Amino acid sequence: MHANNQSYANRRAAGAELGRAVAKAEPKAPRIVLGLPRGGVPVAYEVAQALHAPLDVMIVRKVGMPTQPELAIGAVASGGITVRDPPAAVLGITDEAFERLATHERAEVERREQDFRAGLPPLNLAGQCAILVDDGIATGATMLAALRAARKAGAASVVVAVPVASSEAAASLKAEADSTVILMIPRFLLAIGQFYDDFSQLTDEEVKTLLDTARKEKR
Repeated sequence: MHANNQSYANRRAAGAELGRAVAKAEPKAPRIVLGLPRGGVPVAYEVAQALHAPLDVMIVRKVGMPTQPELAIGAVASGGITVRDPPAAVLGITDEAFERLATHERAEVERREQDFRAGLPPLNLAGQCAILVDDGIATGATMLAALRAARKAGAASVVVAVPVASSEAAASLKAEADSTVILMIPRFLLAIGQFYDDFSQLTDEEVKTLLDTARKEKR
């Protein structure tokens, strides 16, 4: 595990290190690696390479606070999954307001599902170990939605694998996942980007190129 003051050069470097850790911790097969777009896909690509496993995506969208979009008050995922964080009520978000926000994000989930998965049928994870990968976890809402979506899709087991996560998110996900592989749980986590030298935003095209490359390699 990394020391709290260390950082990764970029997402691919973090993924290579994470892949080695997952390979040691999760010998189960068959396995499928599912990246959370956009930032989780380059990390997941390297994990899939290390495991010689197929790569796909689990589409998840954060539901953000209206006045502070970066603050997650919930998340939606493929398969009709919705997670609402308890703080939403504390912050004064009504059920109606939350549903309006969630509806907008569900439309984006559907768009990305069609775009990133290139017309493939819905994920069928029956009998597989689904390894969910992101570039980091702050609140845990999006990963929790992904985890529940993987179970709904029939996964025999679900593993959460990330380079860095907050202690609160790590604890909540450990309670729901079959296992977790987290390289770094810092004492203080303000933003995931603080643990990367290069945390540039990815484009849809970059994500699709990685997915297409992985699919061709598995043919």
